[in-house]
Amino acid sequence: MLVLIPSFQPDRRLVELVDDLRAHPDTSDILIVNDGSGPDYSALFAAAAAAGATVIGYPDNRGKGHALRAGFTWAIANRPGEPVVCADSDGQHAAADIRAVARATALPGAGLVLGTRNFGSPRARPDAEGIPWRSRLGNRATARLFAWVTGLHLGDTQTGLRGCPAPMLGWLCTVPGERFDYEFRVLLAARRAGWPLVEVPIATVYSQHNESSHFRPIRDSARIYAPLVGHIARSGPGRLLVFGASGFGAFLVDLVLLLVLHAALGNLLVSVVGARAVSAAANYLVNDRIFFARGAGRRATRTSLPRYALLAGVLLGANHGLMWLGTVPLHLPLVPTKLVTELGLFAVSYVVQRTLVFRAARTRTTPSTPGRVKGVAARRTDVRVSG
Repeated sequence: MLVLIPSFQPDRRLVELVDDLRAHPDTSDILIVNDGSGPDYSALFAAAAAAGATVIGYPDNRGKGHALRAGFTWAIANRPGEPVVCADSDGQHAAADIRAVARATALPGAGLVLGTRNFGSPRARPDAEGIPWRSRLGNRATARLFAWVTGLHLGDTQTGLRGCPAPMLGWLCTVPGERFDYEFRVLLAARRAGWPLVEVPIATVYSQHNESSHFRPIRDSARIYAPLVGHIARSGPGRLLVFGASGFGAFLVDLVLLLVLHAALGNLLVSVVGARAVSAAANYLVNDRIFFARGAGRRATRTSLPRYALLAGVLLGANHGLMWLGTVPLHLPLVPTKLVTELGLFAVSYVVQRTLVFRAARTRTTPSTPGRVKGVAARRTDVRVSG
């Protein structure tokens, strides 16, 4: 088992953590990545190396995500087949909790193991002597957004204490993100890739009210939420919004061309057919190249284009038929009938395009539901304050 600690401008607590880990009979190898801390911190990293850690690094600060990938790359080359436990250097992760996550990661079939702090328990005090209010609010809000977007309810989406099985390390090196956003991107990507997410309770530690944290609330929060916004646009309720925007754009193209062609030609039938053909082609290209683009999972154009044309014809006929049914035999008002018809056909169009027009048949991997690891005792979930 390798403990990976990315570190930028640490204090003495880094050396204390190395001492605590090395003092246990079940000693772990420790790798520290110096994320461009500068020459003023050379003595601290030298002390950590003297305490038994391996220290690597680079001269310029590149961010936590870059440091983690550097550590994973080193582990693949120098400790092949070993799982990795990632921990922070600012005193938030106790050696006992690191070992608990390590035990869970070593279990057969383990996925990404998350050391989960408790931000919702009444015992987790929200006052100035416990969890800083910005940390408590930020973590709970992010966890709820993550659950809304992915359907997975995680207690702590921003934990830096994570266990990574050896087969996962190569994949982790492909996840983008240079700074604090990397860890959140890993959660979103793991959900899509089918890696199980497992939670292990750990103590909630905020030393000196988290004053040593290098997290910048505005800039780093924006980096964290950016991939979440992108994920919303590609899945869940956001897909319907983007799909609706694509359809509305096609409607505008259709309307403008209809007015231009009718003014130029004076022939309503030709104008309607011409405008609809161009707007449908534009809508197809947007959906094919952007909205439903899924690489190898997307049907070839020679297959999807005829299906889209057939769907457009069926929807056009259904639109006319439903409008006639509502306004003639049933004597319903025109505008409500049009709205109900368009909304119904919008839903049908979305489902058919997603499942039959653009999406190729394939076997999907369903991510495992996150849960507690059997055989790993639940640790304290109360707030522990030091300093």
